[in-house]
Amino acid sequence: MKFPRQFTLKEIADLLQVNYVGKPDFSIFGINEIHVVEPGDIVFVDHPKYYDKALNSAATTILINKEVDCPEGKSLLISDDPFADFNKLTKHFQPFKSAGSTISESATIGSRSIIQPNVFIGNDVQIGKNCLIHPNVSIYDNCIIGDGVTIHAGTVLGGDAFYYKRRDDFYDKLLSGGRVIIEDNVDIGAGCTIDRGVTGDTTIKKGTKLDNQIQIGHDTVIGERCLIASQCGIAGCVVIEDDVTLWGQVGVISGITIGTKVVVLAQSGVGRSLEPGKTYFGSPAEEAREKMKEIAYQKQIPSILKKIKNI
Repeated sequence: MKFPRQFTLKEIADLLQVNYVGKPDFSIFGINEIHVVEPGDIVFVDHPKYYDKALNSAATTILINKEVDCPEGKSLLISDDPFADFNKLTKHFQPFKSAGSTISESATIGSRSIIQPNVFIGNDVQIGKNCLIHPNVSIYDNCIIGDGVTIHAGTVLGGDAFYYKRRDDFYDKLLSGGRVIIEDNVDIGAGCTIDRGVTGDTTIKKGTKLDNQIQIGHDTVIGERCLIASQCGIAGCVVIEDDVTLWGQVGVISGITIGTKVVVLAQSGVGRSLEPGKTYFGSPAEEAREKMKEIAYQKQIPSILKKIKNI
């Protein structure tokens, strides 16, 4: 998430009321999570296990809960609670804006696009040309939809990320300030839910087709011409490359990559990154042919045990 203008380290430190390490006029352009940070971004870290990863990331300002050696060319914001202060920045630069109407006056809708009754379109949404949005679709603030997109009834774009920090007696929510981007000629079935990024974008690229009742988590990127069948659940921060097929009820863990032209057969559980061009099956998902052999061998176990018993 980029700020509306360049800020200085001192300005951000004053906003958060924290100490800092670095030049007061050090430039800051935005905030982001660790997997999408760029130079000029703030990233937060609140556990020693992840200090090195944050300090050595592309981020040039680290919001951290301990004063450590600052890498050359970077700056630190020293916070008692980096998680809470990251939320303060999201709330300050991307505050919640209540809706004043069913279709926001700040939304833009391209020519020949059809919006059916009872569709909600939030603030600053952009919808391209020749789209068809069916009844009871909800499109939250800042979503971007390309040309020739079809969205079926009951789908929700832009819900909050499922991202919480465990406190002593409750779960503290990390606020979402990112977007959902749907590129050209994407079809989205009925009853799908696509969460926005925490600070970045959840993206579905051109030509991809989604069946009904699919969940896509925050900051996930789905490539071009993918096919995703009913009841798949894809966690946050997943990268699905081009021409991937996920059949029904596939579950995908967060933070992995599914390679180009992968096929994952129905009811599989994907718990690791998958190499391109292969077919996978099972839970945990393995190459389908080997998994089928494994299942065949397992079926032979009772007869093998019976033979052993009779020896």
